[in-house]
Amino acid sequence: MSSVDNMVDEIMKGLREYADFADDAMKKAVRKTAASVRKEISDNAPKRTGKYAKSWATKKVAENSHKLEMTVHSKDHYQIAHLLEKGHAKRGGGRVNGKPHIAPAEENGAELLESLIAKELS
Repeated sequence: MSSVDNMVDEIMKGLREYADFADDAMKKAVRKTAASVRKEISDNAPKRTGKYAKSWATKKVAENSHKLEMTVHSKDHYQIAHLLEKGHAKRGGGRVNGKPHIAPAEENGAELLESLIAKELS
C-alpha cells in the first residue's frame, strides 16, 4: 500500500467517527428536547383534577443508525387536547376560551433542539 492509500483510509476512518459522533449527539439532543417539551406541556396544561397534565408522555416513533423520531402525546386524554388548546363552544351557547399550552412548547422545543445540536457538535 502506498502512503496515499493509507491517507485515504485514515481520512475515511475519521469521517466515519465524526458521523457516528454527530448521530449520537443528534439523538441525545432529540431525547432531551422531547422530555423538555413534555415537561413544559404538563406544567402549562389546564389543571382541574391534574389527570390531563399528568397524561403527557414521550414515545419513540422511529429510529435507525442516522435518525431518531420521537413524539409527545397525551396517553389518556388525547381527545380533549385540541379543545383545551383552542377553546370550544358550549352546548347551551357561549364559548370556553382555550389555554395555549401545546403550541408554545412546540416552538420552544424547536429552538431548544437547534441549540442543543449546535452545542453537542461544537
